[in-house]
Amino acid sequence: MSESAIQIRIGGEAGQGLETVGQLLARGLVRCGYEILVSQNYMSRIRGGHNFFSVVMDNEPVLSPASGVDLLIAMNGETVIRHRGELREGGHILADASQVEEDAEDVLAVPFSELVPEKLYTNTAALGSAAALLQLDREIFENLLREVLGGKSEDAAKKNADAFAGGHSWILDNSRPLQGPPSPALQQGERLAMSGNQAIALGAMAAGANFCSFYPMTPSTGVALNLAAQAEELGIVAEQAEDEIAAVNMAIGASFAGARSIVPTSGGGFSLMAEGISLAGMTETPLVIVLGQRPGPATGLPTRTEQGDLQLALYSGHGEFPRAVLTPGTPEECFDLTYRALDLAERSQSPVMVLTDQYLADSIRAVALFSLKDLPETTKPGTETEKPEEYVRYAFDQGGVSHRLLPGTGTHLVVADSDEHTPDGHITEDLSVRTRMVDKRLAKRRVLEENAVPPEMDGPEEPELLLLTWGSSKGAVLRAASDLRKQGRSVGTLHFRQVCPLVPEQFLPRLRSAGRTVCVEGNATGQLARLIRQETGFTVDRLIHRYDGLPMDAETIHAQLD
Repeated sequence: MSESAIQIRIGGEAGQGLETVGQLLARGLVRCGYEILVSQNYMSRIRGGHNFFSVVMDNEPVLSPASGVDLLIAMNGETVIRHRGELREGGHILADASQVEEDAEDVLAVPFSELVPEKLYTNTAALGSAAALLQLDREIFENLLREVLGGKSEDAAKKNADAFAGGHSWILDNSRPLQGPPSPALQQGERLAMSGNQAIALGAMAAGANFCSFYPMTPSTGVALNLAAQAEELGIVAEQAEDEIAAVNMAIGASFAGARSIVPTSGGGFSLMAEGISLAGMTETPLVIVLGQRPGPATGLPTRTEQGDLQLALYSGHGEFPRAVLTPGTPEECFDLTYRALDLAERSQSPVMVLTDQYLADSIRAVALFSLKDLPETTKPGTETEKPEEYVRYAFDQGGVSHRLLPGTGTHLVVADSDEHTPDGHITEDLSVRTRMVDKRLAKRRVLEENAVPPEMDGPEEPELLLLTWGSSKGAVLRAASDLRKQGRSVGTLHFRQVCPLVPEQFLPRLRSAGRTVCVEGNATGQLARLIRQETGFTVDRLIHRYDGLPMDAETIHAQLD
């Protein structure tokens, strides 16, 4: 993030259209050529409470949230009271004249009630005022308004357009634009304003996902909603189940029959799915679960963020069976790793979890268009065999991964059982068979290891300081490392995009070559650091934590390093 970056905060109550303003501003900024990072902070209620969007606009990539506000867009008086103290020097407050009592130098009191035909359109007028203050291309926003809101009634579309024009014109007639917004970056090709949830849904669609069962649970519901929005066009079945137990078992049944299934959930829902995960392990049925983390235990802080469920993903489900756990840190990685997860689940016939969190799921960034033509072909189950009379579902050959044929696609017979079973799928209590079947299932770990995603390394080979992390803390670590390098320090980073199975050869030499190792995690107990010690015997020198419900940022890292 450059020194000229502008930080914008949009605050108000749930139900005031904050999301509409935030989404439109994000998309407009991307179309104007800016890099962005949009993070949401909302309370667990339908109306009322205090919610806000934080938007950073810059002409270079924005890696993590930062403190301070240059432009505060206040949709109510409480926003002014709460956030005024965060204004940086030269910052301004854009507020409805009816919501502010004082005529202060840093307040632009816009008479929105006079500019809009109905109170409903105040948020659109505020967007117009913000676009004028930030010297953004008016035509881009007018086109965006028509594109996003034009599908409503003709009357509503006109009122939105008039409200935007009113807010924009008032600023030009009564104020001056903010000084010093960064110039747009020169970008090549189209870009998208995209959240982690949207990227996961796109990755799933690219991999051929055609069945999504879920029970709504923040922050993962957006994955299901994005898939459901494309259901008719792409032939996706999106089913809201009565509970999480039903959701995971629906997905297993659909996968058994040949569908490519995905299940989005969060901590409490994932806990209820534990028996289903074990069922998938025993029946060797492909299953992908997106676990959107939030603070616990129990309901915890349902609309905040945390990286507290790594242990849950690693050990969920009774009995011993292999699984993979992927941990994206950016929307691009959400797309790539979800695509990989669906292929890997089929390739290994095992459960695969994709771990995100509220911050990554909901934050919006500018991403380049994904290239589908460069994606590797995904693994698919078989539909027939030359010798159907000899087919057995759980044959001991092929390194633990038996040939999977779909039922009903030929004359072969597919037999499966949740009890221990013989190679042909029939229940057994033969203990020698039991031992061989456990060994067979565990042998699939080799497939997972051979396809493991290595950690992403940055910086010198033998740094004085190595910052390691996983998932959404990636951006904060990269920014902190960049800050430290500018101070002349030798700093490297190691970002784990997969935490299970770990392949020590991929990262252990890097850890051993560092002068000092610090693990940065959004939890209280250092779950990745503990896992690395358990798997390799290597103990990191220090832990940096954050578990107050807010995302990791570079300032937190610097404060705990000192």
